[in-house]
Amino acid sequence: MFTPQGPTFRELAVQALSSVEHGYDLLAPKFDHTPFRTPDSILRSVARALDRIGPFDRGLDLCCGTGAGIDVLRAVCREHVTGVDISSGMLAVARESARENARGGARERGRPGGPPVAWVRGDARALPFGPAFDLVVSFGAFGHFLPREVPGLFAQVYSVLRPGGRFAFPVVAPARPGSPGYWALLAFDTAMRVRNAVWRPPFVMYYRAFRLGDVRRELMRAGFEVDLHTLPEFGHRSDGSPRCRMVVATRPAW
Repeated sequence: MFTPQGPTFRELAVQALSSVEHGYDLLAPKFDHTPFRTPDSILRSVARALDRIGPFDRGLDLCCGTGAGIDVLRAVCREHVTGVDISSGMLAVARESARENARGGARERGRPGGPPVAWVRGDARALPFGPAFDLVVSFGAFGHFLPREVPGLFAQVYSVLRPGGRFAFPVVAPARPGSPGYWALLAFDTAMRVRNAVWRPPFVMYYRAFRLGDVRRELMRAGFEVDLHTLPEFGHRSDGSPRCRMVVATRPAW
């Protein structure tokens, strides 16, 4: 994280003492050089899994950030792709990255490829769309929503999907109790809860609050049919369970 390209400790501290929106505005220019960006290995794996399910016409990247997941949608959607995020700073970086990628693609292929992309500033809890999408994806954003907000979030996703549309996102298996990863996440969540108890505005970012069993139940309560797809590239744990799954929630076609 503390590389010449990434944020300094001071910059992260300032971000953490801001609101979620303003904090990401500040972090945006260096976000892609932090561990918070979804790894390319997960993005590629999800793209391969969705390619087996699709193709789709119109896709939405929910809480798109700097646009790392947009290429997943452009690989599996035929007509149009939209990225929505609450941070204008993150969207500005996403737009510029997309322009640079388009210029590079045009030079390599002689013409740009893939469906067009639109960028929209909006709150995932109050999406500014009707039922316009066949596919909604999200990567690494759910820690920014409190458990009581998840039912409303899923209801919003349901409302912007066409009948038969799908909501897909990866879920990594939780760290084993007592493992270094377990203690690291516990320490991070504890620090964030203490910060939010003594400082305003709150910065919601809890990595241990999004549990697969709870998520599946809330998706079904919102009206989705839910399937789990193993992402085989990441192997299995010692008990045979997958290290990473893709949740695919489908709005019924009727």
